[in-house]
Formats: sequence, structure tokens, C-alpha cells
Amino acid sequence: MSSRPASSQAIILRFIWMTVAAILAAMTLFPLLWMVSIAFKTPAESFSPSLIPTRPTIENFIYVLTGVPFVRYMANSLFVSAAVTVVALFFHSMAGYALARLRFPGREAIFLAIFSTLLVSLPVIIVPLFLVVKALGMLDSYAGLIVPAIFNAFGIFLLRQYYLSLPRELEEAAVIDGAGYWRIYWSVILPLSRPILSALTILFFLANWNSFLWPLTITSSPDLWVVQVGIANFKSQYSASWNYMMAASTIVALPMLILFLIFQRQIMDSIKTSGLK
Repeated sequence: MSSRPASSQAIILRFIWMTVAAILAAMTLFPLLWMVSIAFKTPAESFSPSLIPTRPTIENFIYVLTGVPFVRYMANSLFVSAAVTVVALFFHSMAGYALARLRFPGREAIFLAIFSTLLVSLPVIIVPLFLVVKALGMLDSYAGLIVPAIFNAFGIFLLRQYYLSLPRELEEAAVIDGAGYWRIYWSVILPLSRPILSALTILFFLANWNSFLWPLTITSSPDLWVVQVGIANFKSQYSASWNYMMAASTIVALPMLILFLIFQRQIMDSIKTSGLK
């Protein structure tokens, strides 16, 4: 007798959670659908409240790709994002392995100091960071866009947590075979790190693809503008042409959305295996 009320409560609770999830999904998808809708509208229709354009056109995309150097902006974002991702994963994997496996004085203090930087946002340190980059002569250059973005405490933390879950027997077997720390890292740890490195590749690339504040701060030459800075400048030039701005935003968002949909399982699996519930 008591099982029926319990099962009814479970069904009701599940229905409530599904309803909440559906509402949150709709709230997330609606801005994207609105953006795509305006991207296909004519200038006269861009202020229309209708979600479906009456006369869809691709002229907005053609103008964005040919009328302004938007392809150059995308190439800059691609180069900077790829360079930061590759270099960051190389150094972060070494740092994560050292903090997880090597024994040296001050290891926990170093990890705590690195982890504490997660509490500091970029606007807080942007002025001293700008002064450092200026002193090094990296203003308005690719080096200024890439080097300060390499360090990421979240990546080091995630890799350290992942390495702590690996069995030590694999490293002990490599030590018996005469392997040193570098050989163990290169031949044992890195091959086992492919799932977490794949997930971090997507996360790092997305973060740098969408970066805006730092590139806007240190670049003045249009040849070095990334897509987000280009869209901001595009908005200032065409403040009333929402169809052009939404077309540019759609072009920027589409590759990253496809990339995330393809690798979302790897991202979730890496978070689970790293101890984050």
C-alpha cells in the first residue's frame, strides 16, 4: 500500500524536474534562435518581433564575409586560440603531474597559491598585467595576445585531480625499467591523459575564441583584432544594422557550437573522472 504513494511522489518529482529543465533549455535556446532569425532578415525586418523571417536572405552573411575584414578577424582568433591551447596544455600537464606525483618542499603551498588565483578575475589584474606586457614590449602583437593567456589555474587543477586518480603501479613499473621523471611523463602519463586533454582542448579553445577584454585592451591595429573585438567595432559602425551584427555573431558562434556538441561527452566524462561532481 505504501509503495503506490511513494511511486506517485517520484513521478510528480520527476515531472517537476523535467519541467524546470525544459524551461531552462528554452531560456537558453531562445536567444540563439533570435540571433539566427535576425541574421536572415532584411534590414527592414530586423526590428520585427516575429521569430521567423518572411523573406529569408543570405545577403547579411555575404556582406559580413566580403564587406569587412571579418575573415582576418576569424583567422586571428583561430591562431591565438590554437597557440594558447597547445602551449597551455603542454605546460599545464607537466605542472599537474608535478603537483600530483612529485614530492618536493612547498608542493601544497604552490598548489594552494595556484588554486587561489581562480578567485581573482581578469578585470582585477588587468592594469598591472597591462603594465607588465608594456614593459616587455608585447603591446599590439601576437605575443601579447598569447603569452598572458597561457596560465590557467583551472586546467592545472583539473589535470592534478586526474593524475591523482591514476594507479601508481604504472609509474612504479616504469621506474623499474629505468625510466626517469621525463620518460614517465612522456611515455606513460601523456598517453593516459588523452581524455582529459581532449576536454581541456575544447574548453581552452572556447575560452580564447570568446575572449574580448584582454584583446581589446592591448591591440589597436585592426590587423590584430580577434572576432569579438571585430564584432564590437562592427557594432559601433552599424549600430542600427542588427541584421549585420547578428549575422557576424552567428558565423562566430556556429563553429564553437558544433565543436561543443561533438565533444560534449568527453567534457562531461573528464569532469566526472577528475573528482568534480
